[in-house]
Amino acid sequence: VTIIPRGRAGGYTMYLPEDDKMFDTKGSMYNHIVSCMGGRVAEKLKLDDISIGASGDIKQATAIAREMVTKYGFSEKLGAVNYGGDEEVFLGNKNYSEHTAQEIDDEIKRIIDEAYDQATKILMEHDETLERVAKALLLVETIDGEQFENLYTGKLSAEDLKESVDKADEAKQARNE
Repeated sequence: VTIIPRGRAGGYTMYLPEDDKMFDTKGSMYNHIVSCMGGRVAEKLKLDDISIGASGDIKQATAIAREMVTKYGFSEKLGAVNYGGDEEVFLGNKNYSEHTAQEIDDEIKRIIDEAYDQATKILMEHDETLERVAKALLLVETIDGEQFENLYTGKLSAEDLKESVDKADEAKQARNE
């Protein structure tokens, strides 16, 4: 599950794994790409460097952008046309020209670049929250949706969350004994 802030309206959006979705929208798919870019952007903003850590997210974002353009007709530039999706390209059976292939590649890159810029804007606007969540993850390694919301809204600090998790772990261990 991927979680991203919803911007100024507050709250958060959770994305289910691809297999769990039967229906999706252009806006939702774009927001998922923005979410995928978050790790790379956070590295760049906080470490002033990038690593291979975000490669899986980049691969997923690119696949989503490619589907938006080639499968679902979500490109204003290329229109509501199905260009066969990944299967035909993988097998080398394109039903379009090299010029169209270049336009598809350009459109995918445009979507990814816009999503990267959007992720940068979101993380810069929510820098304090980014720091709080990152610190919490360093202390407890994983968080659930409720914990994220409490960190996001400032109801809990990273230290408060660590203390709460430690108490819950101690209680669980006592029950098991």
